[in-house]
Amino acid sequence: MVHRPEPVTVTIVTTLLLRNARQTEFTENKHPTMCGIAGIFDLQAARGTRYADDPADVRAALWSMISTLEHRGPDALNVFTHGPAGLAHSRLSIIDHAGGTQPMATADGDLTVTFNGEIFNYVELRDELKRHGRVFQTHSDTETILHAYAHWGDDCVKHLNGQWAFAIWDKRRQRLFLSRDRIGIRPLFYTLADGKFFFASEIKALFTQREVSREIDRIGLDQLFTLWTTIAPRTIFEDIHELPPGHSLIVEQGTLRSERHWQLEYADESSSPRSTDEWADELLALLIDSTRLRLRADVPVGAYLSGGLDSSLTTALIRKYTGAPLKTFSVTFDDADFDESGYQQDVVRAWNTEHQSIRCTHADIGRVFPDVIRHTEKPLLRTAPAPLFLLSQLVHDQGYKVVITGEGADEMCGGYDIFKEAKLRRFWARDLDSKHRPLLLKKLYPYLKTLQAQSPDYLKAFFHVRPDDLANPFFSHLPRFELTAKTKAFFSPDVRQDLVDYSTLNQLHTGLPRDFEEWQPFHQAQYLEAAHLLPGYILSSQGDRMAMAHAVEGRFPFLDHRVMEFAGRIPTSLKMRGLNEKYLLKRIAKGLVPDSVLARPKQPYRAPDAVSFFDTATGKPRFDYVAESLSTERLQQTGLFDSRAVGKLVEKIGKGQAIGTKDNMALVGILSTQLLVDEFIDRTPPPTTAPPAIHRETVTA
Repeated sequence: MVHRPEPVTVTIVTTLLLRNARQTEFTENKHPTMCGIAGIFDLQAARGTRYADDPADVRAALWSMISTLEHRGPDALNVFTHGPAGLAHSRLSIIDHAGGTQPMATADGDLTVTFNGEIFNYVELRDELKRHGRVFQTHSDTETILHAYAHWGDDCVKHLNGQWAFAIWDKRRQRLFLSRDRIGIRPLFYTLADGKFFFASEIKALFTQREVSREIDRIGLDQLFTLWTTIAPRTIFEDIHELPPGHSLIVEQGTLRSERHWQLEYADESSSPRSTDEWADELLALLIDSTRLRLRADVPVGAYLSGGLDSSLTTALIRKYTGAPLKTFSVTFDDADFDESGYQQDVVRAWNTEHQSIRCTHADIGRVFPDVIRHTEKPLLRTAPAPLFLLSQLVHDQGYKVVITGEGADEMCGGYDIFKEAKLRRFWARDLDSKHRPLLLKKLYPYLKTLQAQSPDYLKAFFHVRPDDLANPFFSHLPRFELTAKTKAFFSPDVRQDLVDYSTLNQLHTGLPRDFEEWQPFHQAQYLEAAHLLPGYILSSQGDRMAMAHAVEGRFPFLDHRVMEFAGRIPTSLKMRGLNEKYLLKRIAKGLVPDSVLARPKQPYRAPDAVSFFDTATGKPRFDYVAESLSTERLQQTGLFDSRAVGKLVEKIGKGQAIGTKDNMALVGILSTQLLVDEFIDRTPPPTTAPPAIHRETVTA
């Protein structure tokens, strides 16, 4: 065991002097490079079974990792090492510009944290912790995490209202404590390689280390081509794990232990005697306070405005209850099937916001798609993240770092068409011979043209309304899961053989809450959306990754844990009254949101798919990368897809033949997977980078 002397702090300004130093603990600061975190814990060195790496090599490895995350935090890059552990941070300064530098340590140096996200109740927590004798050195929310951990230990996360991914190095206990927020707004990945534990906000940082292998996980591929996302902790890459939402991870004494600190719950409605007005009043009060907390920042805060109910309501809450001037941002489309600009302008006029939008063409989506995949780090089955990538670029170019958005309202308050669809399917199942009931499903999806032409027999098979389907715990999602899974027909014979004994839905079933099958059907559908698609796709591929690509932080009033827990107790009859979705939310929005928005039909956010990659006039790919990625040679090199089947799909598109949802998803899924392999598997790992030539280091030896 190595003897570690008591620390003595010295500050040095240097060029290369300390690059070869042998100190046991120090931090390095670079000014200037939304936040990203990374770290290393040498488990074998901590156990004394091998010598620790040269500190200079550890620092170089940390610099290599955090440099790949500079897009998340362009204001500062910093690293810290102590003994077997090292932490790194890229900072987007939002709260306490001067005092929020990370990695941050307690005054005694026992605890050091690297943190991505925001703790919105840090002011109230700081006052509470001061009453317990804790002494603060800064005004940042980061320091609140350190003192909360020092006071409450691992349970500190139960006191936090925010969105976070952080790691705390507990020097005295030689222990690393990592945590991810309740619903999975902020990402956190990790792997074990060569006796070392590596973690980071994004997988690309892990891949800078030569110990870390790069292979596509074929089970992860099957999950994504069924659910649109993988089932955490599995990712699309072998041996790369994602800390699930609402979990903490403890690394000590050579072992990893994952613990759940929060999960979605739904109450028995018979226990709720409240009136509709009482439910509405409390929901409104919670949303006002949640929005108020999310406006805490030392920089201007903007808002996304889609033209739907949710973002329109958050915009109204900001303007009415804070009085703050507000700049709003939106995407519009040349294609009228996707454009919502008329509703956006209604809200802008109602609340007098300063508004800017970006107009998105088919070619724009195809142009940025490789960059989108570089940031999602997973395949996509739809192009919807691409316009949001362009939108965050607009926000960044306008000098904004923070936006309020409406994500989470559909999951928590019952807004998705899939909830209405499941209700209609159960209604039809009570009279399977009815000629009129299946027509209700056609009315539900007026924007799906291929569905409108189908016969009742087709609809009955597609929507699973047979009596034995009603008992399936995935009843609400069976049509979606099965439609998406049809894209797996394009898998290569080799991949299909590897997956012959595997079932994604069986795996999903094993992870369900113990009493899931006893829940009301509406709650089951809500859980599947909120626990899987929300963190795995909406908050990730459409959310964090697209915003952080341009150093923009999204904040979500509907995902305040108090709002989510309250929503779990709202009676389903107030979430959906008949087929009127989000009934209670619309009730509180009356008078805040323009009538045109309240009365508009539900329209999910979508973007053009295949047409973004192929010129409709010539039938040829718009971009060289599309032709290259979908070429027979490249498909055979990758080995994941059947080149003949893909060739027929490309030929069909080139001839201008109509393709439906399945073919659109297949094309986007295949293309994005090919791009992913090119970006992360086939390219040579980047060399380990050294810190900048001139920097400031605080050395403790």
